[in-house]
Amino acid sequence: MTLWSDVLEILSALGSGDSWTISKALATEGVWIIGTLATILGGVLVAALYSWFPVLERHFERSVMVYTYLAIAIIIFVEVIRRFVFSLQAPWSTTLPPVLFLVMTWFGCSYNIRLRTHLAFAEFRGSMSRGLQMLCLSLDMVLWIGFCVIVVVTATRVAANSASNFQILAGTDNFMQWWYLVTVPIAFILMAGRVFENWFEDLANYRSGEDLIKPTVIGAD
Repeated sequence: MTLWSDVLEILSALGSGDSWTISKALATEGVWIIGTLATILGGVLVAALYSWFPVLERHFERSVMVYTYLAIAIIIFVEVIRRFVFSLQAPWSTTLPPVLFLVMTWFGCSYNIRLRTHLAFAEFRGSMSRGLQMLCLSLDMVLWIGFCVIVVVTATRVAANSASNFQILAGTDNFMQWWYLVTVPIAFILMAGRVFENWFEDLANYRSGEDLIKPTVIGAD
């Protein structure tokens, strides 16, 4: 009963929009129920959106990676010239690039799940029967979703705590840390969407008799 009251408290806190109230509510155990539901439902919604809008499915995460990488490169290039030629340097030039790298990394991880370029043991699984292959792919899905739930919950707690303490990115006057910390749970919900997308594809292949284990190449499209 206490667990469900914690869930109601979290929902009420989210409705209030107050960062301190939200941070306090997320410290309860009910956050695991909310986080699990948000990850699963969000992942299914993302998978559905990707199936409805192929352009979004193909380009969204890659666009985030490319533009954040370009922003990092431009900041470093400009600030190196400013520092060594003009003896000037923006105070945020050494703190913002790592933030952008964080965003690039997690969105890139989401995209590479779709490409199946993470550990897949394709050679080992290729020698298994179709039933065992589907079992392994389903186990992958469960483990990935569990991993996503853990990160969504913990990262959301960190972001809410940062917002409640009005933490500002070092070197800036008004760039709040939670603005980029919140991209972590968002990226992992997108990651859950990719996991579901892959599993739905695996299930369709299993039913149709198509190959379940296919070779993957890092950097392939």
